[in-house]
Amino acid sequence: MKLTLYQADAFTEKVFSGNPAAVIPLNHWLPDATMQQIAGENNLSETAFFVPDENGFHLRWFTPIVEVDLCGHATLASAHILFNHLNYDQPEIRFQTQSGLLTVKRNGEWLTLNFPADPPVKVETPPTMEAVLGIMPTVTLKGKIKYLALLPSQELVEECTPDFSQMKKLDAQGVIITARGNDVDFVSRFFAPNAGIDEDPVTGSAHCLLVPYWSKKLGKNEFTARQVSARGGFLQCKLMGDRVEMSGRAVTYLKGEIDIAE
Repeated sequence: MKLTLYQADAFTEKVFSGNPAAVIPLNHWLPDATMQQIAGENNLSETAFFVPDENGFHLRWFTPIVEVDLCGHATLASAHILFNHLNYDQPEIRFQTQSGLLTVKRNGEWLTLNFPADPPVKVETPPTMEAVLGIMPTVTLKGKIKYLALLPSQELVEECTPDFSQMKKLDAQGVIITARGNDVDFVSRFFAPNAGIDEDPVTGSAHCLLVPYWSKKLGKNEFTARQVSARGGFLQCKLMGDRVEMSGRAVTYLKGEIDIAE
């Protein structure tokens, strides 16, 4: 069986930056084990698969080792492929997912994702967090499956070198670190070794926590944000009640074909 595979860099306007995602359009679902094997072979933080349904598409995401319930950059990449390569001519794409309905609207080169907010709540800092991050957070919060750790400065976020073996012991998918930005409202990085991703370059789902947190802290609802990983990425964000809008751009890196057994 031959399948078309696209790879796009999300939350950036140039290749070799942002977060790369593989996107594989399907007419019908493959076995879960096959999709997981493809994602492992791609060895990117996420491989997205979608099939058409009556109102749009059904979308799923796989890391190299596990299926996840929510992924921003691979949703952005999927919309980019639909708009730019598969002749999708409506202004909005509707994706049914394990996290409910997600939409993506096109505005020129910018794509705006509408995701559920995940407001983090303050928790006691785990005793191992300083060993995990190499620094004690100012505040520790937690969403549904992610920790959020506030650091004193952008520079400390950039310099952080986590101990991933220690991080795997935390009761969470991963850890977001964040601080006020020097030229944007806030910066962040995200580490998810329990999902097979030591560091995710740009993470839409992390902003489902970050945007409600910074909205409460800064007293406003619209933000510029930068994920300061080695590849880096830029987002424009807005809190809309119990939803978060994230806008970014994407660029196609490759179009190819994979050949797997029936």
